[in-house]
Amino acid sequence: MRLANVGVRARRAVETPEPEPEEVTESVHHEHAHIEHHEHAHTEHHPGHDYNHMKDKFMNEISRLPIPMWAVGAIAVVVLVLVACFIFCLFKKCFGKKKKPKKVRERKTGRRRKTKEGEGEAGEKEGEVKKEGEEQEKEQEKLGKLEFSLDYNFTDSQLIVGILQAQDLAAMDMGGTSDPYVKVFLLPDKKKKYETKVQRKNLCPVFNETFIFKIPYAELGGKTLVLQVFDFDRFSKHDMIGEIKIPMNSVDLGQPMQQWRDLESGKKEEQEKLGDICISLRYVPTAGKLTVNIMEAKNLKKMDVGGLSDPYVKIVLQQNGKRIKKKKTTVKKNTLNPYFNESFSFDVPFEQIQKVQVVITVFDYDKLGSNDPIGKTFMGYGATGVGLRHWSDMLANPRRPVAQWHTLLPEEEVDAAVKAKPR
Repeated sequence: MRLANVGVRARRAVETPEPEPEEVTESVHHEHAHIEHHEHAHTEHHPGHDYNHMKDKFMNEISRLPIPMWAVGAIAVVVLVLVACFIFCLFKKCFGKKKKPKKVRERKTGRRRKTKEGEGEAGEKEGEVKKEGEEQEKEQEKLGKLEFSLDYNFTDSQLIVGILQAQDLAAMDMGGTSDPYVKVFLLPDKKKKYETKVQRKNLCPVFNETFIFKIPYAELGGKTLVLQVFDFDRFSKHDMIGEIKIPMNSVDLGQPMQQWRDLESGKKEEQEKLGDICISLRYVPTAGKLTVNIMEAKNLKKMDVGGLSDPYVKIVLQQNGKRIKKKKTTVKKNTLNPYFNESFSFDVPFEQIQKVQVVITVFDYDKLGSNDPIGKTFMGYGATGVGLRHWSDMLANPRRPVAQWHTLLPEEEVDAAVKAKPR
């Protein structure tokens, strides 16, 4: 029995330590849970670890680059600016596109309104045309007016035209004034032209000048008297202020007449080509000798019925409007390109050389009637452009001949320039 009890106790003693593996298993389970918790916590902190890792790696890569850090910063700033510009342009483009439909709608509504208001606009256009016509009439009224007189001398077959005065002329110069003068001629021939003196800086000039046309009374009915008011310009072409045209068949010349008429705007006439002339000038100061050589002319205006001319040249030396001496070349028959090569000498003291004028006129010789002027030019005191330059070159090169081509101008234009005082 004792032995049996001892064996049972021995068995229990042996069996009792068996729960220890449970503790071990519990500890193992505890350690396993701790490891899992640690791993879980490690997994929770893993993104921050990756960010730091990537940052360190990026900085290490930048530090290995062969460029300094400030250059890297500058590149980064440029990239940011470019990105910002791209975004701004994209936004602007999208913003503009949004506005287009509104414009299209406005256009559509505008078209509808136009179709509805078409009749009203037509009436407005007619009103605008009327207003433009009224404005043109007002502009014509603003040109000014001219007082003139007409008379006919039946015994001498003379038409007497008086240019008396003008009022309220249009201002053609920058200073708000004009330098007016009047041209007087008969159409359609224009053979003889007259002009008044230039009235400086005057919008209400008084002329009181008389001009006479010798013409038979029987021929007078087919003529038209033209009075043109010009603004004299020393440095450019003279501007027409206005004109008056008087058909002579509508005028009763049985008694003298005197009246005011409003100026009308005249059509600008193209400058007629009259030809060119080559002149050589030579001055010897010590001897006081001026030599003018008329060399040749070209492309002269056709004056005769056959399409040619019989040109000759007249040279006038004058001072203060007074002729000192005049000479002329021989006549060259039936040619528009005459060759003269004729020299003329004038005595001009050195103290007077700056005050004289040399006026050159090309005429067409006519056996039966008066010789008609083809064109004119002048050099010396008061000259401009080519005339002034030629005269200056002559004075700058004493004792040496200086040749120059001159373009011929209408006689009345040159006469006005010669009479005018330099500004």
